[in-house]
Amino acid sequence: MDVAEWKQPESEPGVAATAENAVVSARDLRKVYATGSERVLALDGISLEIPAGHFVAIMGASGSGKSTLLYVIGGLTPPTDGTLLVEGQNLAAMSDRARTIFRRRRLGIIFQEYNLLPTLTARENVALPLLVDGQSLGACRARVDELLAKVHLQPRADHRPDALSGGEQQRVAIARALLNDPAIILADEPTGNLDSKQSAEIWTLLRQICGERGKTILMVTHEAHGAAFADRVIVLKDGQIVGSFEPKGGGDAALVANRYQELAG
Repeated sequence: MDVAEWKQPESEPGVAATAENAVVSARDLRKVYATGSERVLALDGISLEIPAGHFVAIMGASGSGKSTLLYVIGGLTPPTDGTLLVEGQNLAAMSDRARTIFRRRRLGIIFQEYNLLPTLTARENVALPLLVDGQSLGACRARVDELLAKVHLQPRADHRPDALSGGEQQRVAIARALLNDPAIILADEPTGNLDSKQSAEIWTLLRQICGERGKTILMVTHEAHGAAFADRVIVLKDGQIVGSFEPKGGGDAALVANRYQELAG
C-alpha cells in the first residue's frame, strides 16, 4: 500500500458541493467509542468547512468532543460514519497506513505535551519527520534552521528538551509542524502547560504563521484569550456544533468569553 492510496475516489452525491478553497470539509461525522457494552457518542453529526488560510478555534467543555474532532481531522482516529476530506483527500476511506503517511507528510500537529524526543536536540526534533522518511539531517538542515530562526530558537538548536523552557519546547514543536509545508496545522491545547506570557507568545506566533505563510490553523482551546486570536470560533456541546462566531483575530477575549457562554449555555 503506498501514496497512491491517497487518491480520492469519485465524490459521492453531495460532497461535490464543497467550497473550492476548503482545506477541510466534513459531512455528518460521527465517532462512537465502545467500552465493553457501553457506547459513547463523541461526535454526533458534525458538518463543517474550513477555508484555506483561516485560523479557527474550537471551544467546548470537557467531553464536548473538541479533541476528538481534531484527532479525526488529523487522521489519528477514523470516524465511525460520515465523509471527511482534508486537502481533497478522503481520510475516512483510507487505511491506517495511508492515513499515517498522509498525516506525516501533509499535516502539522502540535500537542499540549510537546511530544519531543528527550535524547534529540531541538534541530533533530524539528527534522524528525524527514528523518523518518529517510532523509539525512545534512540534507534538510538548511530548512530546519530556517524554521528554528522563524520561531526565534536558532541559538538553542543544539539544546535538548530538558535544557529548554516549556515555551521553547512548544516552539520547537511548532517548527516541526511546519517542516513539510503542511496543508493544515492542528493544535490541541498548545498552551495548556504554559504560563500567561508564554501562552500569548505561542498564540501570537500561530497568528503570524497564519497571516504571513497563509497556513490554515485549527486549534482546540478552552482559553478565551487564545480563541480571540482566531478568525472564527466553533463551539461544541455534546458532540455537536451549537454555533460559531467571528472574532476576526481581534484579540477581544471578553467578546469571545461572552459569545461562548451564550452558545454553550
